[in-house]
Amino acid sequence: MTAIGIVRHPIYREHDMGSFHPESPERLQAIEDAINQATFRTPLVEISPRPALTKELQRVHSLSYIHQISSTSGKNVQLDPDTSTSPKSYEAALMAAGGAIAAVDWVLEEKGKQSLALVRPPGHHAEDDRAMGFCIFNNIAIAAKHAIEDKKTQRILIVDWDLHHGNGTQHTFYSDNRVLYFSTHQYPYYPGTGSLQEIGEGRGEGYTVNIPLDVGNGDTEYANIFRHILTPIALDYKPEIILVSAGFDIHEGDPLGGMNVTDKGFSRLTDILMDISAKTCGEKIVFTLEGGYNVEGEAKALIEIIHTLEGNIPFNRKEWIARENQDLKKVTPTIERIKSIYGAYWPVLNP
Repeated sequence: MTAIGIVRHPIYREHDMGSFHPESPERLQAIEDAINQATFRTPLVEISPRPALTKELQRVHSLSYIHQISSTSGKNVQLDPDTSTSPKSYEAALMAAGGAIAAVDWVLEEKGKQSLALVRPPGHHAEDDRAMGFCIFNNIAIAAKHAIEDKKTQRILIVDWDLHHGNGTQHTFYSDNRVLYFSTHQYPYYPGTGSLQEIGEGRGEGYTVNIPLDVGNGDTEYANIFRHILTPIALDYKPEIILVSAGFDIHEGDPLGGMNVTDKGFSRLTDILMDISAKTCGEKIVFTLEGGYNVEGEAKALIEIIHTLEGNIPFNRKEWIARENQDLKKVTPTIERIKSIYGAYWPVLNP
């Protein structure tokens, strides 16, 4: 039986930005409790994280920024209006980046087909030279660079379904066709990036695919975007591995978000990614935790994702697809607008 890898470590709960901050250690505690109470068909195998090396961080971040963050060790330091450190934050951030690397290695070394990096602080907003939006080091970008530089991976698909646009990840790979960055995000909203005009540049032109969305989108809207935009592009691109910036702030109960994705909606998005991965990369998928501030909703959705990975889909696929087809008209204008922009780069989108 194929196992699912999971990165966990107590250090991730040592990063604490204050009792009233939404990105709190309680997020991981709720996930831990939910996993311990759930029953799975497939074994969850622990993947031991390690601190990311300076040379690994430097593939995404400037050395001066790395030194700035290292200087916060043992201190409470305000990095930006939303992001601060506590005494163990530097250690946690190193282990978060290293944990994402370990999750990718576990899959690329074929110890299992899928893994989950349950790490914090999150990462996709972190730029080369500054912390942003609760993020210190850009975990998924560092892991992707590791896959490229150390594992010789040439085609990586990053799917970022977090409520907020992953500006740091986009900027890291904006001119790099070895990474196809696909982002659905509430727009306009923090951090203000991710417009339809941002499509990549140079060799990476057409490899940044932004799907800015209005508030109120839910299960069928997201699934239709994944089916009608992501799937054809991804099948054409043929990634060797899929990395997911798994933000749970699109959950219907999230206090910072305006989307309406249900627990089973996350399962459906995972189901679509599983189909893509089965046709392109031997089912290799790595999920890295990003945002999500309704701790109970996040935990329940994550359990549904694990069930989906193990083939225990918690919905009737035929009925869900029928509902998606019925609701397609809700997102047809968005889909047609995206096709009109990206059809020049991905002819598979053209009628």
